[in-house]
Amino acid sequence: MDEIPMPRIIDLDATAAKAYLLRPECYFRSDFPSYISFDQILKDVEEVMGGQSYNAFQKPKPMRAFEMSGVNYEIISTKDGRFGWRTFELIHPAIYITLVQTVCETGNWKLLQDRFEALKCHRVECTSHLVAPDNGDGHDEAQILNWWLRYEQRSLELSLEYTHILKTDVTNCYGSLYTHSIPWALHGFDESKADQSDNLIGNKIDRHIRDGRYGQTNGITQGSVLMDLVAELVLAYVDHQISNRLEGKEDFHILRYRDDYSIFTLSDRRGAEIVRIISDSLREVGMQLGAAKTSESTNIVEATIKPEKMAAIQLEDMDITQAKTIQKQLLRLHAFARRYPNSGALNRLADSAFQKMVGITQAPDDLRVQIAIVCDVAVVSPRTFPALSGILAKLITFAPEAERPDLWKLVQEKMQRVPNNGHQEIWLQRVTRAKGVTLTFDSSEPICQIVGGQATQLWNNDWISSAALIAALDVTKVVVGDPADLEAVPDPAELSLFRKYAEFS
Repeated sequence: MDEIPMPRIIDLDATAAKAYLLRPECYFRSDFPSYISFDQILKDVEEVMGGQSYNAFQKPKPMRAFEMSGVNYEIISTKDGRFGWRTFELIHPAIYITLVQTVCETGNWKLLQDRFEALKCHRVECTSHLVAPDNGDGHDEAQILNWWLRYEQRSLELSLEYTHILKTDVTNCYGSLYTHSIPWALHGFDESKADQSDNLIGNKIDRHIRDGRYGQTNGITQGSVLMDLVAELVLAYVDHQISNRLEGKEDFHILRYRDDYSIFTLSDRRGAEIVRIISDSLREVGMQLGAAKTSESTNIVEATIKPEKMAAIQLEDMDITQAKTIQKQLLRLHAFARRYPNSGALNRLADSAFQKMVGITQAPDDLRVQIAIVCDVAVVSPRTFPALSGILAKLITFAPEAERPDLWKLVQEKMQRVPNNGHQEIWLQRVTRAKGVTLTFDSSEPICQIVGGQATQLWNNDWISSAALIAALDVTKVVVGDPADLEAVPDPAELSLFRKYAEFS
């Protein structure tokens, strides 16, 4: 099988790893509009701290970071437009900078590298090592290629050797991970229990995470590459525990991609026995498997390819270039969204539809109907809104100029009925305040308020004693442009995360 044409993060030297993890797209992995960036804040905070720990800037008890709520900033994304919410966190920059510096100290980084190597298993194969693109690709683009080569293609290969597959995953992996299991994973259970001081780097990582989360031991932050690396460490530890409990057995193979497990066996019974061992091992670090997503099959090829991917392949050539057929194709997209909401395949189809619509010049007769269909797709699949916002922008340009503000207002009101969805609000602001649109945009999402020039905060800084550090954390610096300077219809390149490796995902 072809090798990943990019180095793994864990294989970088300490200096390169630190530089990579301090990149703004690694600090927070999100597809924000281009005028939002955390680069300057990270640089300014690092300069003020001068290599010191955030502890040097803390006030005394009872005003320390872990004694306060809101130190990290939470941004909510809804998975289904209703009650399926996912929380991402912007780690407080002072804590993040210190954590990166601590992890990437030469000796600590070498310990982490050696531990990943020691935890490597033959029968429990990790296919989700984080890679560091060196060719200009974004981090998430690189992970998509990594998934295709190491997980999907490897699964297909294993169909030659095995007859059964059982697939399962962890429920709320990041939110349930027990933080004290981090030193267990890095140093071993016995050593960690014997020394719970900051002499162990694993204990330091644990404390850094808890200090930004009100001292909680249940869960780690989700949204940064560094936390992805921590999660991979704990899951590698679990892999090792699973492998030890199955020592001497040769009639199976397990692939893990992040928190997804595929168990390859020669019988249903063997698969059931192994999934119980996986469940027992995960429970020790606070995690549990999701019964609703567990499935079995004797057709490994069919089970390996996600059903939404197979369905999407049949829709990829849909003709949306003729005005009279747009509604038909949007309805097909809508039906797909209802069946496979918030899927990567839907994201790709929406992006493809937007690319094809960019060149349309003939206004459709059923314009409002088409806008309504696209809005409903966005409601059931909010993750797809960046691509859908381009479709909406294109459609609304067909309306008479005097009618466009009213159409955008209808779109805005429809989208803002979706509860707790800050990520979608950020993209809604992008298209409703673009050049020639400039709709009044009221939002409770702090990032939107900052873009709009309102005085607000992202992180609770009340624990910080240094005026210079507080000044470095000025959130107005996250705005590096103005949505009013962007074209009403986004350039396809702006919305293209899934395009480059579309054939892989």
